[in-house]
Amino acid sequence: MKASILEICVGKPREIEVSGERVSSGIFKQAVRGTVPLSLLNLQGDEQANLKFHGGREKAVYAYSASYYPYWLAALGRETLEPSQFGQNITVDGLPDDEVRIGDILQLGTATVAVAQPRIPCAKLGVRLGNRDFATQFLLAGRLGYYLYVIEPGELSSGDEMCVIERPAHEITIADLWRTAFTQERDLDVARQAMDFPHIDEGWKKRLRALLKAADS
Repeated sequence: MKASILEICVGKPREIEVSGERVSSGIFKQAVRGTVPLSLLNLQGDEQANLKFHGGREKAVYAYSASYYPYWLAALGRETLEPSQFGQNITVDGLPDDEVRIGDILQLGTATVAVAQPRIPCAKLGVRLGNRDFATQFLLAGRLGYYLYVIEPGELSSGDEMCVIERPAHEITIADLWRTAFTQERDLDVARQAMDFPHIDEGWKKRLRALLKAADS
């Protein structure tokens, strides 16, 4: 399984207005050309403003499949989408959420990364799209993209491959975890297994614990 990197985007935090408040956010990113170094924490030139909810090794790179673009063009009534329209660092021409397992090991350029967890949108995504309700629309659509954990730093550029080089024993995909957490197609076995995945952050674990507690009550 593999895809090609179509675009790499990075950005520094800037002030934006969210619900009437001025906050700092790195969701606005610009496409970059050439070779981009990837450290354990981020791509060169990319920064996150709120490290409590963004960034860190579990969220070093946000990947999004271009296979979702036709859906969003229709849903948003647009003819084009801007670079990093959804705040992603890399856009690839394959490997959508329903094909990628949590824990897949990927070769990304010369770097080695692991699929960590699905992205959960916040209100800043609505600012990025000019629609304050878009974060909810994005979440319910189930086309979330996923964060990558950096195992070995390296370099990447547009045109490089992102390919699966090792798969975990389980078959739980990014889409499976989304369905369990946010739809009526809940699979409690998925929730139980995901609690033990090494790169699932506390936000996800809190959500999964609540699901399991509700099922047991």
